Amino acid sequence: MHKTLTLLTLIAAAGLALPSALAETPRPGLVSAGDYAAGPLGSELQPARAQPGNGTVYRVGKWPTYTAELAAGPGRDVVLGNCSMCHSVTYITMQPPLPAATWEAEVHKMINTFGAPIQEATAKEITTYLQTHYTPDTRKE
Repeated sequence: MHKTLTLLTLIAAAGLALPSALAETPRPGLVSAGDYAAGPLGSELQPARAQPGNGTVYRVGKWPTYTAELAAGPGRDVVLGNCSMCHSVTYITMQPPLPAATWEAEVHKMINTFGAPIQEATAKEITTYLQTHYTPDTRKE
């Protein structure tokens, strides 16, 4: 016969007294002391949303709906087709001019970390395009 040892069995076997929080509960081992919020398990009570006062104005500017133009040249269509699967090509044009090694690392990060389904030959073509148009030495705008 297999006997399961519980914490209470071990405490009793060692001749120790039960902690008062354990001894006072109707089910031994259940600690019922503490600071618990009323409501369903796992809920957090939060203050009510603040109501705006009279004259309060909240405005958000128009979200740009354009896609940035990439520099013309060999590999542009490959970059558009592959990079825009996951993000806008505006992410390319809004970067500061990056060194060639950084562009290579960025392309490999997209493949290895984020799982972009890009073959190695295509990755080289993308990297070459970015290095040709978006490094400190080659960026025209």
